[in-house]
Amino acid sequence: MSAKLRRNWKRLQPDTLRQSMLLCKEYAQQRRNLSVEGIAAKMGLADHWSLYKWIENGRMPVVLIPAYESACGISFVTGWLAANDHKLLIEMPTGRDLSTDDVVDLHAGFATALGLLTDFYSGKAESVATLEALYAHLQTVAFHHANVLKYGQPEFEFGE
Repeated sequence: MSAKLRRNWKRLQPDTLRQSMLLCKEYAQQRRNLSVEGIAAKMGLADHWSLYKWIENGRMPVVLIPAYESACGISFVTGWLAANDHKLLIEMPTGRDLSTDDVVDLHAGFATALGLLTDFYSGKAESVATLEALYAHLQTVAFHHANVLKYGQPEFEFGE
């Protein structure tokens, strides 16, 4: 393990647009071994100096944000933009067949989140644990949302 502390990337919440851009860059450097030049190349930019400038001043053309996040492998900028507009961003998992365990997990996650929420409002639970349980439950619901959506819009099945 390196001298640097390992970050829990899933828990990080940037406070500014510039910080979200820096976190994307740091993630790409640590997890994908990409330099700013490598990120710029994956984005299709001819000049990596522009990317340095955008990260430094926290301003990037909005049409390049998806390419930047795709190259970096994480979506801190999109998450910050959503949070800044008082929206909650939940990653939509891919659909798959439902199992009995999925229904049990949905119910258990809801019960856990509801219990912690009740305890939080009565001063018996920490906000971090409550937020984690709520977020985990929302991700489970997002999985079922994706499954139902896929059912309503079936994909083509090509030859056997």
